[in-house]
Amino acid sequence: MAVEIDDDYRPSESEPFMNERQREYFRKKLNAWKEEILRESRETLSHLQEESQNHPDLADRASSETDRAIELRARDRQRKLIAKIDAALKRIEDGSYGYCEETGEPISLKRLDARPVATLSIEAQERHERRERVYRDD
Repeated sequence: MAVEIDDDYRPSESEPFMNERQREYFRKKLNAWKEEILRESRETLSHLQEESQNHPDLADRASSETDRAIELRARDRQRKLIAKIDAALKRIEDGSYGYCEETGEPISLKRLDARPVATLSIEAQERHERRERVYRDD
């Protein structure tokens, strides 16, 4: 049974971490984000269908193809984001949401509010990025 939360509710450090209200807050936030992405995807799809007419001018056709490629890349990024949102929703259900998958420590509420799909604490994320940079420079 979901807990009702006010629209002006914000998770606070003064309450128990990942209590029912916080989990419901993040569930609502993630679902709203997912709905927004899906709505934008539907709009893009309808725009691409309208735009699929042949352009007699070569420059117009090239411009249209470039726009289409950019939009499809953006959609692919959003598809991956939806997968991350779905994974975060599953973590809310199984009780692991909000905890760093590397250290098991709580991820800060500020970080989760800014990036609700975060799976690493700031410290773990920074270590991960430093390791990536080291290997990228090789």
